[in-house]
Amino acid sequence: MTAIEDVTALIPHRPPFLFVDKIISASKETIVTEKVFPENLDMYSGHYPGNPITPGVILCEAIFQSGALLMGKINEDTTYSNSEVPVLTRITNAKFKRTVYPGESTEITVQIQEIVANVCFFKGTMRVAGKVALKVEFACSMVKEKE
Repeated sequence: MTAIEDVTALIPHRPPFLFVDKIISASKETIVTEKVFPENLDMYSGHYPGNPITPGVILCEAIFQSGALLMGKINEDTTYSNSEVPVLTRITNAKFKRTVYPGESTEITVQIQEIVANVCFFKGTMRVAGKVALKVEFACSMVKEKE
């Protein structure tokens, strides 16, 4: 499988709304992923034209998708099945520490803090060149897909 196939086997997200390029490492408690934000993304033409930056909501989404990947990795025998989807249920303590520019490579680390019933509570960190760009706490649950 290619790096992107490893990702799409575990979550329902697809381009153009897929913000994880590959899984670097994963265990039952932590996942490390990578995303390079290509310079030619349409959003950059309108988000600070002439001095584009990656929107914070997109940076958060990359972390949330990494959390969804970790949920998929909890049971490695399971792949995305179209019957249940990971849904964001809470966002807290988002702290933006550094701007992420087009073309920069990000490393995302997400750790499970707690699992209660079908809800996973996470802490996520995004780094660029080893420097923290974003920290956020969030929760996701698996929800039956609409029929």
